Amino acid sequence: MLKKLLSSTAIAALTFMPTAAFAQTATYYSDYYQGRLTASGEVFNTWDYTAAHPYYAFGTVLRVTNLNNGRAVTVRVNDRCNCSIDLSKAAAGQIGLISAGRAPVAIDVVR
Repeated sequence: MLKKLLSSTAIAALTFMPTAAFAQTATYYSDYYQGRLTASGEVFNTWDYTAAHPYYAFGTVLRVTNLNNGRAVTVRVNDRCNCSIDLSKAAAGQIGLISAGRAPVAIDVVR
């Protein structure tokens, strides 16, 4: 009965949440954003372990693993972005993302 009421596209849209199996690309914030307000209302600090993500709720703690080198970092979502995930410069440095600028990552929810 539910399938008759909702199209398969609508059902898929309601249940989609990114997982580690879903390939994502990480980038990092430029220094331009230092001191500016994030979407959550916090002041952005490039040396905090934070991230911007289009879906996860503010305050969600994520483990981001660089699939090129296996290095991982734990970050807290405090902003929004139009890409897979944007890391603070401190977090990006922890997983070796600074020189490359972008890398494929796995994202796991810690809490």
